[in-house]
Amino acid sequence: MEGASWDLALVVFEVWLSVVLGLIVLPAMFGVSLGFTDLYIKALVKTLEWATLRIQRGQKEEDALPAHLPNGIIEKDDGSMEEEIGELRRSHPKSLAGGDFTLCDAFYFCKKGIESIVEDQVTQRFTSEELASWNLLTRTNNNFHYISVRVTIIWGLGVFIRYCILLPLRITLAVLGLSWLVIGTTLVGLLPHSNVKTWISDLIHVTCYRICARALSARIRYHNKENHPKKGGICVANHTSPIDIVILANDGCYAMVGQIHGGLMGVIQRSMVRSCPHVWFERSEMKDRHAVAKRLKDHVADKTKQPILIFPEGTCVNNTSVMMFKKGSFDIGATIYPVAIKYDPQFGDAFWNSGKYNMVSYLLRMMTSWAIVCNVWYLPPMSLQDGEDAVHFANRVKSAIARQGGLVDLSWDGGLKREKVKKSYKEEQQKMYSSMIVGQD
Repeated sequence: MEGASWDLALVVFEVWLSVVLGLIVLPAMFGVSLGFTDLYIKALVKTLEWATLRIQRGQKEEDALPAHLPNGIIEKDDGSMEEEIGELRRSHPKSLAGGDFTLCDAFYFCKKGIESIVEDQVTQRFTSEELASWNLLTRTNNNFHYISVRVTIIWGLGVFIRYCILLPLRITLAVLGLSWLVIGTTLVGLLPHSNVKTWISDLIHVTCYRICARALSARIRYHNKENHPKKGGICVANHTSPIDIVILANDGCYAMVGQIHGGLMGVIQRSMVRSCPHVWFERSEMKDRHAVAKRLKDHVADKTKQPILIFPEGTCVNNTSVMMFKKGSFDIGATIYPVAIKYDPQFGDAFWNSGKYNMVSYLLRMMTSWAIVCNVWYLPPMSLQDGEDAVHFANRVKSAIARQGGLVDLSWDGGLKREKVKKSYKEEQQKMYSSMIVGQD
């Protein structure tokens, strides 16, 4: 009896593995889609539309839920300091540059301070993006799934599908993809340096990332492929999630830049660098800007090497905004290839809140989401202009990415989520007000 059970389990495993390899892995290796993901996404859209209608019908006899303002929970003025203080001085009109101080000016700073306490522009960029309607996932600020019995049943069925069917399938694909990456790159690393080795290495990397994308049920739309990053350049993109790498590398190979890790991540890094010249740094080297810049310059100077992929924000932002770009990658004289990435939150929240979830918990959330749907735009290459410094160049690239991706362009440093506000930021506001009162120096 026990032997029969093992035989049945072995048959089930063989069938499972055959289906995964034949219908998912092999098509992914050749960059072919059999259309299952598109059908799955279409069915999801229909289901979510039905659920939204049921929820709206259930809300007709209930009090309407409070609507959130587009920029947050409070409405802020977009005017400049001079415009807003001028509005406050209407009852006591005086010149803003005549050396006079009016007591009502203090209300402007009180107002800005209270706004920042209630809802600042930095903190809200590191929380999950709000949805207009429930997507039948657990993550939501409103208990929509209790409004309708039918919607609750669909939600329960969705939990079963996501955790009992999709999760095992996705874990299998992820294990296959990462195993292929480690084994393949290790073997390729034994070959002598040649064009053949480079071609095989690129093939293995792309194949691995395509399999990993299938593990997330990813539906990716690439736009303006004529602007795809070229060898000897630097690809910069906004950063929402660690899977940004998987999303971009599905459409071409990149040289990664990062710190050397231990454990499983270290095994993957060491195997990857054997076949492709990725730029890994020791922890001590990361603090040496000159050493980092030299390694990057040496890489882009070799036009046979893959373009470097860098996320200049230095942290993950919640798919609504683009924060300050670090200037390091814009100061080495290489051609910059901007890329904008925008995820569709309707099917799953791709944002990684590293302060709330560790990597394992985050990947579990990704593999139990409905799907990962996103758009990728390749922007025309950009170079440093005459008389332009690295900071202004970085801001120009950031603005182009934000504009194309429909994201909010912020000047704040994403590192503020872990650090205190720099003294220079405070002094900037003080100088701005001083110039209004006593005039420009």
